[in-house]
Amino acid sequence: MTSEIPSPAPRVSVISIFYNASAYLSEAIDSVLNQSFRDFELLLVDDGSTDESTSIAQGFAASDPDRIRYLSHPGKVNRGMSATRNLGLSAARGEFVAFIDADDRWAPGKLGEQIAILDSMPEVDAVCGTVRYWQSWNGGPDRIVRTGHVQDRQVPPPQASLALYPLGQAGAPCPSDLMIRRSAVSDVGGFEESFTGPLQMYEDQAFLAKFYLEKTIYFADRIWLDYRIHDQSFVSGVIRQGRYQEVRRHFLEWFRDYLERRPVDHSGTVKAAVDRALQSLQRPGMRGVLLRVLGRLRRVRRS
Repeated sequence: MTSEIPSPAPRVSVISIFYNASAYLSEAIDSVLNQSFRDFELLLVDDGSTDESTSIAQGFAASDPDRIRYLSHPGKVNRGMSATRNLGLSAARGEFVAFIDADDRWAPGKLGEQIAILDSMPEVDAVCGTVRYWQSWNGGPDRIVRTGHVQDRQVPPPQASLALYPLGQAGAPCPSDLMIRRSAVSDVGGFEESFTGPLQMYEDQAFLAKFYLEKTIYFADRIWLDYRIHDQSFVSGVIRQGRYQEVRRHFLEWFRDYLERRPVDHSGTVKAAVDRALQSLQRPGMRGVLLRVLGRLRRVRRS
């Protein structure tokens, strides 16, 4: 009797979470499988889909079981984006993790070029680039949006927290554009699973808020991501419902509590910025200002 020899861990674990995304999921997966860098695994993580997304993902996993795995929550329940990202992280084996949401698309050189940056800068914990806000898929104009307040420079903590949305003015990373050292994700405790329902609009920002306090990030000027703009996103839905100010307040109050519970270097400076942001919500007319800022930073097409 011989025991099975485990396969070596890949350098990158790609995590694609999805929920009822059958219209776009195959294109996102194909953009991963078409990467020039090949030392990766792909984890397709189902957040309780009820459409054809599940069968699409399972079909890809069956076609390449050595590289692709299908995961779902026990009972195939819907638990939200953060819990679903964390499920993928719990199964990830790579030194690095990269996320791609089911409606986005990568350029073929994305993984290889980001690996090269992180290999050349061991002190950097994450990298992301300039983003194509992609409307041409549906006949609209594309927009090129820089991420971060500086490009092609290491940004130590807590500069990004103060300079980038939602506390600052510079553009925030899209999750689908990030590559992060898996150890760094673990160090900051992964994604915040309390951000469910409309609060998922800020689930990525809650993770990044923790990350910026402790870790170094690099904003590149290269374009690796087509970020699909469509009216079914959480951002556009929250704005249509008139709940943006409510959701922003929840994030800011959560972040203030986090800073008080887990003090780290520079947290006093960041807490002062959070307090200013909370105070600004009380000003007359601030809702309109916030929506204009959101539209500029996230480039949301409103219906």
